[in-house]
Amino acid sequence: MLKVDHLTKTYNQGKALDDLSFSVSAGQIYGLLGPNGSGKTTTINIICNLLAADRGTVLINQEPPSPKTKSWIGVVPQETLVYRYLTCAENLSFFASLYGVRGKRKVARIQACLEAVGLADRADSVAETLSGGMQRRLSMAIALVHQPQLLILDEPTAGLDLEARYEMWELIHELKSQNITVLLTTHLLDEAERLCQKIGILKQGRLLAEGSMAELRRWIPAEEIILVKTDQEAAAIARAQELGFTHRHYGNELAFWLPRSMELKEILAAFDGIPLNFISRQPICLEYIYLEVMHRDRTFRSGKQLG
Repeated sequence: MLKVDHLTKTYNQGKALDDLSFSVSAGQIYGLLGPNGSGKTTTINIICNLLAADRGTVLINQEPPSPKTKSWIGVVPQETLVYRYLTCAENLSFFASLYGVRGKRKVARIQACLEAVGLADRADSVAETLSGGMQRRLSMAIALVHQPQLLILDEPTAGLDLEARYEMWELIHELKSQNITVLLTTHLLDEAERLCQKIGILKQGRLLAEGSMAELRRWIPAEEIILVKTDQEAAAIARAQELGFTHRHYGNELAFWLPRSMELKEILAAFDGIPLNFISRQPICLEYIYLEVMHRDRTFRSGKQLG
């Protein structure tokens, strides 16, 4: 459905995209993760034909971005862009007209989209009277009104409270059941882990890692992670190295990768003589995978500079 191939884009301050390639299959939810400045917005702008790449190609259903592909794409931007003084139905009517949706089809699409996002009973409510979560759902309805094949969600739950975030996640799950292809950018790792069938980790315009959660777990060859607190950290790390455990620091937390699942008493026995004041067992989740990908990139770059 979407193929991004060797995209490069340079601004005055440097490269925004550095030979970026990835693809999204029809009906798939693909999560593009990365810190601010990693190139996510530039990628979206090129896909939407708002920006030209210096090099590389984008294909949407095997077509390059053009006025023709505009109707194939729906976008929910990070900022909630609705006309505040129009009703929900009026907002949808306006955007439907922009895409050439008219007559009976427009009436049907407005009703269907409001129902899809749970706003059918608020059709005549002025947009500014809606909560933040409802306004974000209205943005989703606007993006869907012309029945796009590819939906781009740019930080779809940014700024939402927990309840509204879960509502938005439910909506996105529903899109997958309708076979709509979704490209999602997010800073929320649990969001990507819950929603996406495939994830790409982006930094400074380069794709550092990509795959399903099962594939990405290979970055951490362990059965589980334990977080520990100890007054003898150096001794604990030395013992872990003797045992063949990899250690990492996640912020101010010391972590060990266990090559197999161990009972608590077995862990304590392994560190016999070293007081462990706190132990927390953690699964291999996207948060730790993301940190490992970034850790190895920093190590690689540092090595290159020293060499």
